[in-house]
Amino acid sequence: MRAPAAVTVDVADATRASGPVGAPVRGRQVEPSLDQGPAARPLLVTAEPVLLDELLRLCAAAGVEPQVAHDEVAARQSWAAAPLVLVGADVAPRLAGVRVARRGRLVMVGLDPNNSEVWDLAIALGADGVVFLPSAQSWLLDRLADAGDGPGTSGSTVAVVGGRGGAGASTLAAALSVVAAGDGVPTMVVDVDPLGGGIDMLLGREDEAGLRWPDLAFADGRMSGESLRLALPCAGRLTMLSCGRGESLLLPVEPARAVLDAARRSHELVVVDLPRSLDRVSEHVLSTATLTLLVVPAEVRATAAAGRVAIGVGMLAGDLRVVVRGPSPGGLTGELVADKLGLPLAGWMEAEPDLADALEHGRPPGTDRRGPLATLCRELLADVLSARRRVA
Repeated sequence: MRAPAAVTVDVADATRASGPVGAPVRGRQVEPSLDQGPAARPLLVTAEPVLLDELLRLCAAAGVEPQVAHDEVAARQSWAAAPLVLVGADVAPRLAGVRVARRGRLVMVGLDPNNSEVWDLAIALGADGVVFLPSAQSWLLDRLADAGDGPGTSGSTVAVVGGRGGAGASTLAAALSVVAAGDGVPTMVVDVDPLGGGIDMLLGREDEAGLRWPDLAFADGRMSGESLRLALPCAGRLTMLSCGRGESLLLPVEPARAVLDAARRSHELVVVDLPRSLDRVSEHVLSTATLTLLVVPAEVRATAAAGRVAIGVGMLAGDLRVVVRGPSPGGLTGELVADKLGLPLAGWMEAEPDLADALEHGRPPGTDRRGPLATLCRELLADVLSARRRVA
């Protein structure tokens, strides 16, 4: 019997990787069990040892801990609640025989692509698709990572770049993340400026345990957003990923993309501190950012320097706006600077009293909830977050 289109999955582009597909962020062994919150964990239903080993390997690569059922009786316990169910071709006949409830996110998995019976069984179970290992492992890895991250739309990304050195871009990026997290928004701040000194230091968390970019430089493939979050320094709803302070590190593009994609899947807001000299990672961030903020001191020379930065950034950023930092020694207004750059004015970054002293004592920018910096950050984030919540 020929399967209808709804039951087939195109895996023509899936290729077999040499080793784990997408390194897990934490190096812990996955131990399948049935007693740790079934609603958040995918369900594997198979008694075939080779198939189970392959699926567990993919779960480890995706950073998710699955539930395992070896027969139809055990599968019933978590059948309805699991975010994803992978049914082995070996147990599919028994499941079809007991008429398990129809559900979405159900995929049949086999090892033999010449087994024609799986199509009839897939129709009987109401499966979304049929895939075969090893050719479909890349596709399955994505589905497992999605299941591990849970439901939800991709978070918003705000990129921040300085118009010149010392413009205050890192300060604004740190303050945006502190204010958003303080307002209850799951936030991740990502430092992709290898020469910036580390945003964890700016946040007063340089001694916090967790991974930094050098630890992730050789990560490959799809990452679980939740596993990434657990592996990084964290303070309340704020997660941090900083560059190291050793040798200058050129961030590799593919690991950076995997990290940033995982960050967006697991956080409502991702704030990225960019270098002025754009590399391939910066270009990726700018091309995917919801909003890009160019920070420019209210000075004539700073405005001239920012004009050159704005050209490169503007070629990639979909929504580029300028934040003008005061005070202005020559009386320049935010409107005048923005007009000179030909960009919309996002806001005026007023000088924060005692900010330098606060930073020296490990108090992050934006901590003063009533200060001008925190007030500006709420104004900048209002449109971004409200638009995302309307979509969600």
